[in-house]
Amino acid sequence: MPTTHFTVTATSWVTPSLRRIHLHTEDLSAFAESGYTDRYVKLVFPQPGVSYPDQIDVRALRGTMAPEDLPDVRTYTALHPDAEAGTIDIDFVVHGDEGIAGPWAANAQVGDTLIANGPGGAYTPAPAADWHLLVGDESALPAVAAALEALPSDAVVRVVALVESADHEPQLTLPADGSVTFVHRNGGAAGEQLEEAVRAVDWLSGRVHAFVHGEAEEIMHGVRPYLRTERGLARDQLSISGYWRRGRTEEGFREWKSELARTEGDEPRRGERTTR
Repeated sequence: MPTTHFTVTATSWVTPSLRRIHLHTEDLSAFAESGYTDRYVKLVFPQPGVSYPDQIDVRALRGTMAPEDLPDVRTYTALHPDAEAGTIDIDFVVHGDEGIAGPWAANAQVGDTLIANGPGGAYTPAPAADWHLLVGDESALPAVAAALEALPSDAVVRVVALVESADHEPQLTLPADGSVTFVHRNGGAAGEQLEEAVRAVDWLSGRVHAFVHGEAEEIMHGVRPYLRTERGLARDQLSISGYWRRGRTEEGFREWKSELARTEGDEPRRGERTTR
């Protein structure tokens, strides 16, 4: 993935826990052909006092640098790329001082810099689908919003969104035949509530295309069996994976995800997200 150096141009709050960072670069050509709505970048956070090459390939650095000198990497959805203007937006989940990316975003100021590798991506709403099911928590809501923006005005869409509380519900732009169900976490895990909300969606006739991402336990051990086994969705109908796992950093989550892929054999191989 190419390395792009961004400068913060503005910040805004999407919800009380979701902060949008507006970014600019002189060269956004790497994004010119990126059409995925789950388009993501690997944000690179250098270690203090350590020098890195201008093009940072963390995988290559692992063989040449001490582990403690390697930069931290976090994966986030890249929104609204404008290759001509050199701008993108990134939404960060912010919850206190825990983690790396969230605290950086909470304190980001105009003029700050951010390094990103990418973009990557794997999902775009299928134009031929009869209806669309979009499910996610705060880590996936930026990609959900991007999918909604890409869909035509006559699309049929059902959204299930998991957020902290009513105060944390984002404004989503829906087509005329679109609806959203919000599930509230209220400070705890909400796997059962999320699964119940997905099961409660009226299963429409025709072919569905689904995008389902969020906390790994809630998505992979709750919602996925319902969609894959009970509803019988084929792989080309379903983009599903955990973007993060409660209690783990992205590095620890990546190890868990790789183990899941080896044992279950059908976990999509794509960028992880993190809430930290």
